Amino acid sequence: MTGVRCLIVDDSPGFRDAARDMLERADFVVVGTAADAEEAEQQARALRPDLALVDVDLGADSGFDVAERLAEVPVILTSTHDEQDFADLIAASPALGFLPKFALSPVAINRLLADRDVSGPRGT
Repeated sequence: MTGVRCLIVDDSPGFRDAARDMLERADFVVVGTAADAEEAEQQARALRPDLALVDVDLGADSGFDVAERLAEVPVILTSTHDEQDFADLIAASPALGFLPKFALSPVAINRLLADRDVSGPRGT
């Protein structure tokens, strides 16, 4: 799957830059980045991405709250922490899934997107 329009939401400028580089090399289109919940909402409304990669820990903001607030945008949550640290919150969230930052890749993202396409919107 190429040409996926992606919004990257992370409070680390270094991670945003690295994720952008990785995704653009794989033919994703990074339409914007955001550092916090408010900026994520503004960017999502203005840019209408196909997908948002959202860090679980956005400093003062929660990525889980952002996933709720971006109801019209499929969200993949990311973190440097282990998925098991957030298992219940991930399961209760509207996110497509979770990818640890060390495992974030275009292949992993496409796998979650393909699972969504097979099972329907938001895994229903």
